[in-house]
Formats: sequence, structure tokens, C-alpha cells
Amino acid sequence: MGDTFIRHIALLGFEKRFIPSQHYVYMFLVKWQDLSEKVVYRKFTEIYEFHKMLKEMFPIEAGEIHRENRVIPHLPAPKWFDGQRAAESRQGTLTEYFNALMGLPVKISRCPHLLDFFKVRPDDLKLPTDSQVKKPETYLMPKDAKSNVADITGPIILQTYRAIADYEKSSRTEMTVATGDVVDVVEKSQSGWWFCQMKTKRGWVPASYLEPLDSPDEAEDPDPNYAGEPYVAIKAYTAVEEDEMSLAEGEAIEVIHKLLDGWWVVRKGDVTGYFPSIYLQKAGEEMTQAQRQIRGRGAPPRRSTIRNAQSIHQRSRKRLSQDTYRRNSVRFQQQRRRPARPGPQSAEGAKSESQNGAGPELEGGAKSGAQGRGKTK
Repeated sequence: MGDTFIRHIALLGFEKRFIPSQHYVYMFLVKWQDLSEKVVYRKFTEIYEFHKMLKEMFPIEAGEIHRENRVIPHLPAPKWFDGQRAAESRQGTLTEYFNALMGLPVKISRCPHLLDFFKVRPDDLKLPTDSQVKKPETYLMPKDAKSNVADITGPIILQTYRAIADYEKSSRTEMTVATGDVVDVVEKSQSGWWFCQMKTKRGWVPASYLEPLDSPDEAEDPDPNYAGEPYVAIKAYTAVEEDEMSLAEGEAIEVIHKLLDGWWVVRKGDVTGYFPSIYLQKAGEEMTQAQRQIRGRGAPPRRSTIRNAQSIHQRSRKRLSQDTYRRNSVRFQQQRRRPARPGPQSAEGAKSESQNGAGPELEGGAKSGAQGRGKTK
């Protein structure tokens, strides 16, 4: 077993809390050496105390002896009164600070002081709450790292979902939910595991167990892309259901539909099937890092395997069957192989079809790059 270290620290945003009194905490997504991801919450005063201790531990690198030797980044001290404006404006500084810190020699970036600071604490998994006060307000950073934090003008209303069945957690980082429980989704991972919070609890929940309150969940899924994206299987998987695909480790496929529940539609030749996205890695990316990810968490359960699922939506939109995926895929590939027709629109039209996936009319009332939904298998 290798040494424990942190690969990356990402600032997600901050929360405005009201217990025991109004204060602000920053939300960090910490990726560890095994590629497991944990969400932790830290006050700025805690971060600054961490920074001061780090400087004491490494006085040379902090520039305490010779200023020109300083490599530990600067961090401004807390103000006498830190309001929301200060909490917002400080996000850019914190992002730069921890990015710089993680780029320092391993004696600093992997020191026990830093590792201990970002270990999950009991209060990271349990929300402070009181029936007489407001629930925390969450302010998320823009996904575009270049966005100005001044663009954040109000609290982000987290998406609310409902559990369609009982789910019992299988690890400390997951969260148990019962049928009908309402949760706020903090993060939607492509793996199909979503980080949620509910009253005093936080943890990962399979997306397949959740549905939006206002519309069928399939309406949120992106459109199929029959042009396909090249991926490689980083772990062997044997199909359990007839609409799934079996792949050996290292097999190359194309992803044609990325579904939010973490079970993507993949294509190998003319054959399509569902495959867990957590066992896939983009072609050309380093395999050794990707392979460690599978140790942290397995594939989430599929919706079709959930017993006694109870949806509040009388009419949910049905997904395409694998037969429909295959037919649409074959049509798209045939259309793509045809020589361009002579005429004024051949060059521009071909370019448009290649970029946008536009092409022949496909089943489900969709074009070749648009989503259609037929009956489920």
C-alpha cells in the first residue's frame, strides 16, 4: 500500500451558516492518492492558522531567513469583520493559494500537517441544524475557473431530488436514504454517484435512486452523440443484464450517450450496450492514474435493478432501447461514410453535420446528434 497524499484540492464555494451564530465556511473537494474524493468544510480563520503553522514548520521555504528563498505562497490575514463580500472575494485567493501549495516539493505538499488539515472530520459529514433557524445558504464557484467571483450575486439554490426507494450505505462516505426522502444535490459526478445533503447528513448516493421533484429524470440527460467519443475500459466488466456490454480491461470503445446515472451507452463495431462509466477512461489519458479510481467506489446500481421503486411522476419519459441505439448508430455511420453530394451546400453541410451530429432522421424523432426516446427495453 502506497503513501497517503493529496492529488488535488478544488474550492467548490462557500456556505453561510447561522449556528451557533452567522459565519462562513469554505467547501473543498479533496482528491486523495487513490482518487477518492471527499468534501470538507473549513473556516478562513482555520485556514489562516494552518498557514501560520506551515510557515513555522518550514521557515526557509517561508522566507523567514532569506526572503528570496520563499516558495510558500502568501495568504492575507483575516479582517476584523468578515462579511459575505469578503467571503466571496477571497475565493480567488484561496484557489491560487492551494494550487501553488500543491505544486511545492513533496516535503511540503505531502506533509502530515496538510494531510491532517484536510482529513474528513465528523462535522464535515454532519450539518449543524436547528428547527428554529435558517438552513445554510450555499454559494458555488463558477465552473469556468476564469470567471470572476464577483459574478456570484446570490446563493445557489441546490437542486432538490427525492429518493424513489430505500438505499442502505455500504461505506462511511455514502448516505442512507429512505423512500420519499428529499435531498439537496451538491455535486453530480459522471460516475453516477452524487454528493447529497439531507438535514444533518451528507454523503454519496447513487443517482439511480433519485428523481427531480418537478420533472422526470430522463429529461435532464444530455443528447446522444452518435459520432462517438473514444474511451478505454480500465476494468473488466461482465454484463449482468441483456442490454449491457461486456468488456475486458484495455478494450477500446466509443461512448455515444452519457447518462446521468453513470451507465453510459457504448459502441463497439455495430454493437451497443450499457457500461459503467466509472470503469472507463478517455483514450490517450494516462492509464495508471485512472486504474486507481476503481478502488474507491464501484459502479452504482442501475434503475432497472431497484425493487419497489416509487416515482411521483405518473408519466416518465422512456429511454431508448438498445435496438434503437443500434439502428440509429448504424444509420449515422452509413450516412457519414457516404461521399458528399455535389452542390452548393456539400462542403458547408458536411462540416455542419460532422460538428453538430446532424444527419438522417433517426428513431425517436431525433436527428443523428439529438436525443430521441423510444420505448424502453
